[in-house]
Amino acid sequence: MSRTRYTIAGLLAFASLSSTMVAATARTRNAAGPIQGYVVAHSHDGNGSIKAPWRDTARGRQVRLPHGTWVYCRTSCSETLRVQTIDIWANVNNGSLIGAGTIQNECGIAGCLHWEWSF
Repeated sequence: MSRTRYTIAGLLAFASLSSTMVAATARTRNAAGPIQGYVVAHSHDGNGSIKAPWRDTARGRQVRLPHGTWVYCRTSCSETLRVQTIDIWANVNNGSLIGAGTIQNECGIAGCLHWEWSF
């Protein structure tokens, strides 16, 4: 065999080996687990409730929004679902979208605590 044939054979072997390694690496890094359960979020403003699946990933739990996007859970999966869907416009003042659907609108571990003072 000539030198060119050895070079081509070596390049083809390298290309096939590297492509399978890249595919295997991408599959394990981005792999997400199956749906492990469902969470229910109830609106604080009378907008109803919503039920969605959640799953565990290598980087934390995720909940699926109605249009199919998976987002990471923040305080809890039900709070993230509530703030991202049914109560997304709850704390928007004067038409400003700053803070809509963010962790600022989520309740803590002990639930939503409301402090009221009256005279």
